[in-house]
Amino acid sequence: MAVPDAYHITPHQHRDERGSFYESFRHDRLAEELGRPVPVAQVNYSVSRRSTLRGLHGTLLPPGQAKVVCVVRGAVLDIVVDLRVGSPTWGVHEANRLSAESGDTLFVAEGLVHGFLALTDDTCVSYLCSTEFVPGTQVDIDPFDPDLALPWRLSEAPLMSRKDSTAISVAEARDTGLLARYEDCLAYYEALREGPR
Repeated sequence: MAVPDAYHITPHQHRDERGSFYESFRHDRLAEELGRPVPVAQVNYSVSRRSTLRGLHGTLLPPGQAKVVCVVRGAVLDIVVDLRVGSPTWGVHEANRLSAESGDTLFVAEGLVHGFLALTDDTCVSYLCSTEFVPGTQVDIDPFDPDLALPWRLSEAPLMSRKDSTAISVAEARDTGLLARYEDCLAYYEALREGPR
């Protein structure tokens, strides 16, 4: 994707008169592509009404949390943003339409932030997470921060949690040290490549 360390994965679907079958996640193939393993420590699901906006969310590093994101019912406009301080692609984002029909999946590395807008009622999103949730480590960024100018393409006011609607700006998150540094992320990815010592 335009955001380094984020990947858009399109599965090969086998279709017949019964419907379709595809692999949504293959640990070995993703590890080969990334050059490092992606353990799955927690699986989350969100169910959202149309026009629900969730995000932008990230996690402090450490502990960090990579995500494999796919839609199992409905469709979303999904946005990933590089907010790793010092990254050559700082502020770059990529928007993708993900749907249960396509089976497309995103890998979002530690240090990146992510959010989505539900395009249908009863949209269900699955997240395979590399680490367990640790209270107090989530980083919430204002999805409407004018410094990001993200293309949400809203047709009506979004439904948002209080936490997301009052999230801080990118500048405030950077200035208070909440955002991971690019060099720390690279060191973290390299440590995962090398494995336990």
